[in-house]
Amino acid sequence: MDETQFWEIVDSTREAADGDPEDHADLLVDRLAQLDPDAVLDFARHFETRFLRAFTWDLWGAADIMLGGADEESFDYFRCWLIAQGRHVFEGALHSPDDLAELVPDFDPESDGDAEDVGYAADEAYEQLTAVRLPDLGLPSREQPEGEALDFDDEAAMSARFPRLWARFA
Repeated sequence: MDETQFWEIVDSTREAADGDPEDHADLLVDRLAQLDPDAVLDFARHFETRFLRAFTWDLWGAADIMLGGADEESFDYFRCWLIAQGRHVFEGALHSPDDLAELVPDFDPESDGDAEDVGYAADEAYEQLTAVRLPDLGLPSREQPEGEALDFDDEAAMSARFPRLWARFA
């Protein structure tokens, strides 16, 4: 599976779910379960690679503003949600997290920003296909986010770093 196929699966299942993260996860599992186990592993590698790429202080700061606070767990779910929004939103947010103010015009902190189940879709599909757990993908991990650490409680610094997000959500 190449990157284009990965994003096609993400996009088509999100559209079929009408943006609902729980329905999206269910449809993603169903779609992946139609593939062979190696393709599901490829999908999982693509997903995890993007999940790791999004482990940055700037994206965590954006999530903190958009969600009204983001601990480590909610930031993990936010990164799953970010991937679930598709390539355009994901890559745009990586390039400039403050652009999320325009990239997701209909964002509602009460119902958006959490797609935990989407993050487990490949695991579930693989287990359905093989009756065993998804093996370790062998990807590197990081203990700390990439980039310059942020003090989420420093309103002046946060508003300066993310002026559009701050104006919209703070």
